[in-house]
Amino acid sequence: MTVEQALVLGGGGVAGIAWMTGLLAGLADAGHDVTGADLVIGTSAGATVAAQLGSGLPLDDLYARQVDPARQSAEIAAQVSLDAFAAEFGEYLQGSSSPQDALRAAGAFALAATTVSEAARRAVIISRLPSPDWPARTIKLVAVDCETGATKVFDSASGVSLVDAVAASCAVPGIWPPVTIGGRRYMDGGVRSSDNADLAAGAARIVILSPLGVDSPLPTPMPLREVVASLRDGGAQVTVVSPDDVSRPFIGTNPLDPAVRAPAAEAGRAQGRAGLPRLPS
Repeated sequence: MTVEQALVLGGGGVAGIAWMTGLLAGLADAGHDVTGADLVIGTSAGATVAAQLGSGLPLDDLYARQVDPARQSAEIAAQVSLDAFAAEFGEYLQGSSSPQDALRAAGAFALAATTVSEAARRAVIISRLPSPDWPARTIKLVAVDCETGATKVFDSASGVSLVDAVAASCAVPGIWPPVTIGGRRYMDGGVRSSDNADLAAGAARIVILSPLGVDSPLPTPMPLREVVASLRDGGAQVTVVSPDDVSRPFIGTNPLDPAVRAPAAEAGRAQGRAGLPRLPS
């Protein structure tokens, strides 16, 4: 399939889900609707947003599900410090002989961690999705095999339920349980890359919504700034949108706090109404 335009949706917790949803609604308000992309790639929070977009629910309704308490999903509150998480994962990278070795170490940590049950976490994912069915449009959701460190990209042809694919992509090591699919255990695709924008290679135009930005506080084998440079060298027109000064605090404190959803979505919508940035990020 020839991909003219790809939309890449990155990780960033429930705050990132809310901010990206608000941003997409704001961009549409400004006449810059990017949700009709030929290909949507979602990682972690972005996997949730990709699935929500694929449900066919209008952007205004998706936005309302972030700001209206009566329509918000039933989240499990969690405390996480981006700085502490970054330091912990940074130790895996520094003590490993290769990026995949680091991912295997992160996977071992994920498997050993004490978390809520898979069933409890799956119920959260179900409550987030307007539809449990894979959409007709092409979406790819990124996870990582805990044992091998290999990248796993789920799509409608994978023979995996949409709920399980989203849950796997959102399984933050040490916070949420790895997801069992076909006898394998999978964790958050964000341990490979917060955005996994390299998977959009070959698209002529790429829009990346990155809650953690090009200089993410989380160490990664594939920094977004380097990936963007490579995509542009390959001839793609790449636009990166990250939180502005108003939006950033909602993601930078505790992005897993459900209480930040409404203000993050509102800030995202206000940012989106300014339109897409004109200069490379």
